[in-house]
Amino acid sequence: MALRTPAYTRRHPLITGINVTPLVDIVLVLLVVLMVVSTYIVSQSMRVELPRAATKDAGNEDPLVLTILRDGRIRLNERPIPEAQVQDELLLAFRNTPDLAMVISADRAVPHGTVVHFVDLARRSGMLRKHPVDQLDGGLGDRRHIGEKTAGPRVL
Repeated sequence: MALRTPAYTRRHPLITGINVTPLVDIVLVLLVVLMVVSTYIVSQSMRVELPRAATKDAGNEDPLVLTILRDGRIRLNERPIPEAQVQDELLLAFRNTPDLAMVISADRAVPHGTVVHFVDLARRSGMLRKHPVDQLDGGLGDRRHIGEKTAGPRVL
């Protein structure tokens, strides 16, 4: 092997850094191939025919929806109700279906204490499950459960 002279090393410098771009490209191609092959393998696995039930799951029923509007009006399942009758209606609903889910929604302008008051009424009436909501479109429209990114009023 010939000796490297200083003039040679100036014209042909040594490569001292590692270029990781080709490595990343190869890893990504292998990842895509693995994903495609694994879905094919899973789809070819055992086929199981699940039995069909004659009854439906009790948790699939519509929840009880209590809505507190900006102006203080209250709606229970989209129908207006005076505040004095809320607890009686809740007692009746939870007596008929003890495991009934409940959605309590309120406009952003409604004081937090008012919402807590109605949550407390629901708990005293026998509510076991509640579903918080984070947006209510125009007081009655599009309900989205917490976890979805939405803009607009934050409600319980």
